[in-house]
Amino acid sequence: MAVATAVSSHDIREARKEHSKLRERDLADKLGISEGQLVAAHVGEGVTRITAELDPLFAAFERLGEVMALTRNPSCVIEKVGVYENYTSGQHASMVVNENIDLRMFPRIWVSAFAVEKQTDKGVRRSIQVFDAAGDAVHKVHLRDASNLDQWDENVAQLRLKEQSDTLEVETREPTEGAKGTADQREKLCEEWDKLTDTHQFMSLTRKLKINRLGAYRIAGAPYTRALAPKSVEALLHKASEKSVPLMIFVGNRGCIEIHSGPVERIVEMGPWINVLDKGHDLHLRMDHIAEVYAVTKNTRRGPAISVEAFDAEGALIIQFFGVLREETAAEAWNALITDIEQDFTEVAAQ
Repeated sequence: MAVATAVSSHDIREARKEHSKLRERDLADKLGISEGQLVAAHVGEGVTRITAELDPLFAAFERLGEVMALTRNPSCVIEKVGVYENYTSGQHASMVVNENIDLRMFPRIWVSAFAVEKQTDKGVRRSIQVFDAAGDAVHKVHLRDASNLDQWDENVAQLRLKEQSDTLEVETREPTEGAKGTADQREKLCEEWDKLTDTHQFMSLTRKLKINRLGAYRIAGAPYTRALAPKSVEALLHKASEKSVPLMIFVGNRGCIEIHSGPVERIVEMGPWINVLDKGHDLHLRMDHIAEVYAVTKNTRRGPAISVEAFDAEGALIIQFFGVLREETAAEAWNALITDIEQDFTEVAAQ
């Protein structure tokens, strides 16, 4: 169901001027609108409506050279610096896979997009911002000093839509699906779990049993899943940094998943946030949003793969951590780190 904002575009622009230091998402919340509606209100004033179709977008992203790729959900933000090389198109899922930019995209969620030029104390900041049907951010691309700035105007001209309205109709945000599944499904779940040969088969398993990820984790229990205290995520990041254990970190929303593979070095806590502030990679995670954490073991052809996965109080997946298992020593280091975390942070599983 489409929902139009009760706040006029003029009033949104005036509020933006009045609260110029406030982050866009925070201002949108303050006004009771979506972030997409906030951006749309500035069409014609540094903002241009562009296509949200992935093929032309990602061709444009690659032409921009080095940029910062940003994906987030309400509890976590991941930022990676690199070039959008090796894009693969797909009707239901697309991807970019290279050393620095590693993304999985789901095209039906990419509904509206904007090219944004924003005047700041440090000059004009340029970005391309994509939103879902509810007006929530799916993915953003921010230009940097090293980007191909001479490609910007050409990209915008090629992507520009004929319709340049400064209002955006959005749909009601889909509610988070809580844990789905019942205890009497455990025997069948474990039987199917034992047949896994690849971690990517897990979602097919849950669909087959008509349960979901969190439901499966709650039902399965040891040795498949072990409930950990929320503080385990903070400890994992610190230990991975101290012991130089590389990680695969997955952060996403319904439309995009962004992945970091490599070390985490500089860990900084600021209020409720724990942050990774490394060259080419930033991560910002709200520790106070973490309600449930599980260490999860799934079988693969190369042996067991262990992940640590965190959920919020409504049951939404916030973040996942895996080991970087290309080298045997890295796999051993990851498994040893998880053993330490489990010894210190195992708790009674949620019921």
